[in-house]
Amino acid sequence: MIKILFADDHEMVRIGVSAYLSAQTDMEVIAEADDGGEAVEKALSLRPDIILMDLVMKEMDGIEATKKIIENWPEAKIIIVTSFLDDEKVYPALEAGATSYLLKTSAASKIAEAIRSTYAGKPILEPEVTGKIMSRMREKTQDNPHDQLTNREIEILMLIAKGKTNQEIADELFIAVKTVKVHVSNILGKLDVQDRTQAVIYAFQHNLVK
Repeated sequence: MIKILFADDHEMVRIGVSAYLSAQTDMEVIAEADDGGEAVEKALSLRPDIILMDLVMKEMDGIEATKKIIENWPEAKIIIVTSFLDDEKVYPALEAGATSYLLKTSAASKIAEAIRSTYAGKPILEPEVTGKIMSRMREKTQDNPHDQLTNREIEILMLIAKGKTNQEIADELFIAVKTVKVHVSNILGKLDVQDRTQAVIYAFQHNLVK
């Protein structure tokens, strides 16, 4: 039997969803909460298998409640059930530790299936949420190539821009020429350029050297 805590500040929503879930042969709504603070208290005292969490509630919202529950009980499985899909709600909720994310417009049967999947260790995300996550990942991969350079590599790139040879760089940094060559090779690879000249051009174009 999957034991469920349902936190939502709309009484009619709680009554309707709880009635449907309790009618399932493998589920039981053991407690309800109408604000985040109460949700935290009941989650930590009752330790339900699944917590259904609304985001916008009085006193304490669902994001803060999720964060507090996870801080005190990292194994908790929390499913966000909300009307919101904006970035200010989605990312903080997932970063706080929510396992799954559903919309209130979802059919009750879909919520029930999400509970079973989450309980089994398989997170469920609305397609729109998955799209947002993929977009953010693509944005991260589109960061400037030089963000991948280590402090030492940036230091060597600056010396290359000054026209220093590998030997001169080695002497100035008190490292072996072989080590310098390795760093130079890494710099060219990370910046996706063919030679030292292109690396220097890149450095000036991106204001890495003055």
